Amino acid sequence: MGKYDNVDGSKKKKELKVKFMAKKISIKFKEITCAFCKETGKDPFRVPSKLSDCQACLGKGKVTIADIPHEICGACKGTGIFEHHRLPCSVCKGKGVVPKDRREGPKGMSPDTGLPEIGNY
Repeated sequence: MGKYDNVDGSKKKKELKVKFMAKKISIKFKEITCAFCKETGKDPFRVPSKLSDCQACLGKGKVTIADIPHEICGACKGTGIFEHHRLPCSVCKGKGVVPKDRREGPKGMSPDTGLPEIGNY
């Protein structure tokens, strides 16, 4: 297991079985702590009100990512917050992590979604 494979130590995983172009594909996902709200489920900047749900996790406190190697987002440095703004990071979408180099992921699979890339049947 790599340094950032499971960023928050979460062991909860989900699996999705998809039939794509007559092939059955199994895609695994895992839940990690939302970097933007730090698992509170509320907007950390209380915009537009202190009762507003987090924009990144939609109030759940956890976000789901494909179960492939990830690393800390270089744009927000893992905070999930766009620098000098009150918005989720546009690179990691508030998750705080991004997939590692595409060459390390499964061949023909999108590292963002875990689904087959268009053109790879």
